[in-house]
Amino acid sequence: MGKHKELKQEIEKLIKDGEILYSALILEEKKQEHKHCKDLPYFIRNYEAWYTKALAVIKQLSPERYSDFTKLYSDEKRKTLTVDTYCISDALRLIYENIFYNYGPWTADLCVSRQISMLQACLDSFDSKVFDIQTMLQADIFDSELDSAKHLLKVGFLRPAGAICGVVIEKHLSKVCENRGISLKKKHPAIIDYNDALKDVAYDVVEWRRIQRLADIRNLCDHNKGREPTKDEIEELISGTEKLIKNVF
Repeated sequence: MGKHKELKQEIEKLIKDGEILYSALILEEKKQEHKHCKDLPYFIRNYEAWYTKALAVIKQLSPERYSDFTKLYSDEKRKTLTVDTYCISDALRLIYENIFYNYGPWTADLCVSRQISMLQACLDSFDSKVFDIQTMLQADIFDSELDSAKHLLKVGFLRPAGAICGVVIEKHLSKVCENRGISLKKKHPAIIDYNDALKDVAYDVVEWRRIQRLADIRNLCDHNKGREPTKDEIEELISGTEKLIKNVF
């Protein structure tokens, strides 16, 4: 099982476990039996472990909701304890309103429900989040390789600089094909093969021609029998590669 699928299943399990915890609070209020748990004691024993795991998921996949998630557990800025400010930590400490029982552990059910909803949102956007992370990591690697190409150009090593750009283009177009579910029959596709496969799918004929031009310059760098590439051509290849990896997905 791949890490991607494994992590997705862990989030799904966290959501199911959270729903059982939520049921425990609902049942505390309704005083009913439940086959999965024994009302409030179940919640008190198991919530903290669930919260720790869920918090790690929120921090990684939805950091903009991290403070909202923790505030539902405990609100340090709270001035008074009311039905509206009751938190999950209050339920764990069995805090009741002793006169009219307007609030008690069951009051935290909405807080738990909101936390589950945040986890569900993470699951719903999980695939796109993973794609964004992979894209950022790949972009960082490509930027580093292009920095190396620029340095080689600066010190006069034109062919090696162009060869690096060619590798970056091939890797990027290969990933674009993978993201779009395009498979190529050739065992070792070249830039022109990826470019033909993506024409009218990922970009128009104008972009296709630009990439063909980059491939032609790259070929000058890879074949010693041809003429030497010029400095202007390598500069064009580097700038064209930068534009490609930032605009074609």
